[in-house]
Amino acid sequence: MLQSMTGYGSASGRLGGKKIDIEIRSLNSKQQDINLRMPFFYNKAEPGIRSVIAELLDRGKIDISINVANAKDGGVATLNKELAKHYYNELKSFAKEINEKNTPFMPLLSRFPDIFKVEETVKEAEVEGLVVLVKKAAQSVAKFRIAEGKELVKDIEKNLSSIEKKVAEIEKLDVLRIPKVKEKLKAKISDGIKGQMDLNRFEQEIIYFIEKFDINEEKARLKTHCAYFKENLQEDKGGRKLGFISQEIGREINTIGSKANDSGIQKLVVEMKDELEKIKEQLLNVL
Repeated sequence: MLQSMTGYGSASGRLGGKKIDIEIRSLNSKQQDINLRMPFFYNKAEPGIRSVIAELLDRGKIDISINVANAKDGGVATLNKELAKHYYNELKSFAKEINEKNTPFMPLLSRFPDIFKVEETVKEAEVEGLVVLVKKAAQSVAKFRIAEGKELVKDIEKNLSSIEKKVAEIEKLDVLRIPKVKEKLKAKISDGIKGQMDLNRFEQEIIYFIEKFDINEEKARLKTHCAYFKENLQEDKGGRKLGFISQEIGREINTIGSKANDSGIQKLVVEMKDELEKIKEQLLNVL
C-alpha cells in the first residue's frame, strides 16, 4: 500500500537522570533530507540515529528535535585558551592593518569553531538508549505515514474513476462524431459543385478525416494506463512509478483533445485534465 511522506511521531523517556522528549516531523522531498537538532553531548548518537531514520522512513524532509531537561549533566565546556589567543591576535593584527579602532573582539571569538573544548560525561548506555527512543518515535511516524497513505489512495482512486467514466462518455460521443462530419462534408462538397456530388472526392475527404482525427488508439491506451495505474496503487513505495504512469495518461488525454474536433469531447478532455492534475499533486506527497 502507498505511504505518505507527511508524518509525525514522538517519544519520551529518562536517560542518565535527564528527561528526553523527541519529536519527528516529515514532509515531502525528492530525496531523504534529515535535519537533526540535539544537545552537543549526544553527538556520539548521531550515526545511530541517522541509520535508524534511513531504515524506517526512507524519503522525505525529516526534522528530528531532541529536547533534554537537566542538559547541564551532559558535559562540561572549557575554553580552548591557546586557540582563543590565536584568533584574538589574528583579529587584532587585521584591525590594525585596516586602521580599525575600538573593535569588540570577545563577541566574535565566542562564535569561532572549536573555541570551546567539551568534555563529555555521557555514558555509552545512555547514547544507545537515545537511539532506541528515536527509533520508537520513527516507528510512530511510519504508522502515521501508512494511515495517511490509505487516505491518499482513496482520493486518487476517486479522481482516477472520474477519468475512466469520462473516457466512457467520450466513446459514446465518438460513435456519433463521424456520421456528423460526413453530413457536414457532404453539404460542403455538394454546395461547392452546385448540387452535383463527386463521390471520389467525398470518400477522399472521409478517409482523410478518419486518419487525422481517429482517437480509437488513444482511448484504448488511456484505458490501459488507467488500469495499470490502479494495479500499482497497491504497491509499497510506488509513488515514482505512478508518477511516470500519470505522465502517460496525460499524453493520451492531450492527444485526444487535439484530434477530437468535437466540442463535447473537448469539454470532457478539460475535465479529465483537471482530475489528472489533482492526482499529480497527491503523488508529490507519496513514497
